[in-house]
Amino acid sequence: MARMLRVRRAGSDRHPGCCAAGKMPEWAPAGFRFFSLLVVIVRPRPHWIRLLFVRRGSLIHRIFWQQMFVILLSCTVVVLHGQLFDWKVTLNASPFSLMGVALAIFLGFRINASYDRYWEARKLWGGVLVASRNLARQGQTLIDGSPDVRPFVLGLIGFAAAMRNQLRGRARNDGLEAWLPPALCAELGAARSAPTRILAWLGAWLAEHRRAGRLHPVSAQHMESGLDELSAMVGGCERIANTPLPFTYSVILHRSAYFYCMLLPFGLVDSIGWMTPLVVAFVSYTFFALEALSDEIEDPFGTMPNDLALDAIVAGIDASLRELLGEVPPPAPMPDENFILR
Repeated sequence: MARMLRVRRAGSDRHPGCCAAGKMPEWAPAGFRFFSLLVVIVRPRPHWIRLLFVRRGSLIHRIFWQQMFVILLSCTVVVLHGQLFDWKVTLNASPFSLMGVALAIFLGFRINASYDRYWEARKLWGGVLVASRNLARQGQTLIDGSPDVRPFVLGLIGFAAAMRNQLRGRARNDGLEAWLPPALCAELGAARSAPTRILAWLGAWLAEHRRAGRLHPVSAQHMESGLDELSAMVGGCERIANTPLPFTYSVILHRSAYFYCMLLPFGLVDSIGWMTPLVVAFVSYTFFALEALSDEIEDPFGTMPNDLALDAIVAGIDASLRELLGEVPPPAPMPDENFILR
C-alpha cells in the first residue's frame, strides 16, 4: 500500500452547541442524520473571519514542523541577505514563476487522482446500501409462506460489516456476532474474503427456499442478480484498496514541493526583504497541505479524518434494514467533540 492505515484526529475549533452525550447539535440542519453518513468531518461553515484562523480540520497539525522549518530557513536567508557562506545565491522570482506553474499542474493532477479514488469508493458503498435495501425488500415480498426473513436481512448487514473489516485490515469476524450465525462467524475468522463467504451463505439461503417451492425461480434469479451486484461492489473496493497510486508520483511531488519552498526565499529576499518569510509560509502551506490531503484520501478506506466514515455507513445500513424488519433502529452515529464522524 502507498501508506499504512494510521489513526489521526483532526477537526475544527470547537463550535458552541457541538454534540455532547450523543445529542444532536443545535446547529445541525434538517437531514443531518442522512448527511452524517456521507462524510467524516461534519461541521457548519464558520464565519469567513473565523475560517481564516480555523486550526482543526486545516491539516496544520500534519505539516506544522515542515512549515516551521521553511519559515526558519526564510528568516535565516533574510538575516544573511541571501548569502550561503561567502557565496551570494543569485536567484530572482522569474524561474519560480515557471516552476510554480508546473508544480501546481502536477499537484492538481495528484489530488484529482486521489479524489477520483475517494469518490468512486463512496459510490460503491452507496451501491451496497441500495442493493441491500432491495434484497431485504424482495426477501419480504417475493418469498411465499411468510417465512422468517430476518436471518437473511441480518446477513446483509453482516456482509457490509465484513466488507468494512476487510478493507480496514481488521479481524474478518470482528463484531459480526450480532448479525450472523455463530458457525458462520467461526468460518469467517480464517476466510481470505469474508464478504464473499457471506454472499455464498446468502445464496444458499435463497436456494433452500427455492427448492422448498417458496421462492419462484424467476424471483430467485432476480435476487441472485442483487447478490451479484454486492459482489461487484466488493471487487470494486478491493481494486481501489489493492492498487495504490504509483509511488513515483508521491516521490516527485514531495521532492519538488520541498525544493521549491526551500529555494524560494533566495529568490524573494532581494525584492521583498523582511516580507519573505510571510510569503514563503503562505506558498509552502498551500503546497504542503494539498500534498497531505491527497495522501489522506488516496486510500479512502483508512481511518484518517478525511477518509470515508465506514463505521457510520455500516450503521446506516443496519438502521435502514432493521426498519424494513419493523424494528426500532439504533441511534444514528454522531460526530465527536472535534466534529469527526468515524
